[in-house]
Amino acid sequence: MNKKVKKLRVKLVKSQFGRIKKHRACIAGIGLKKINQVVELDATPENLGMVNKIRYLVNVEEL
Repeated sequence: MNKKVKKLRVKLVKSQFGRIKKHRACIAGIGLKKINQVVELDATPENLGMVNKIRYLVNVEEL
């Protein structure tokens, strides 16, 4: 019954300052605040869309 949900490990590697407002909102929505901070997320369509929008600021690993 339990579905295995894919996980993502997202690490902020570039600064959010000077970025587009929507991109800063995606960083905050994911839960990142500082450079080199790592967050683990479920690979839902919503989270994947936010990560895709800021892919030039983050490193992503699948778990």
